[in-house]
Amino acid sequence: MKTAREMLVIYQNAEAELLEGKTIVFQGRQISHESLDMIRKGRQEWERRVANEDSGGRARSASLVEFG
Repeated sequence: MKTAREMLVIYQNAEAELLEGKTIVFQGRQISHESLDMIRKGRQEWERRVANEDSGGRARSASLVEFG
């Protein structure tokens, strides 16, 4: 089983190759530029997972600050 960080790198590499106009085999399927949105959504999900791991599993939230 790959880590979230390893999966993120896989998706980043796939996105880069598609942007270069290459057709790739990804998860056993032939993928071309038409599937770029799918790859980007996957990359964004893995970015969220890595960020969550880096924050120790704590969800990020905004803080309310009062001035005055």
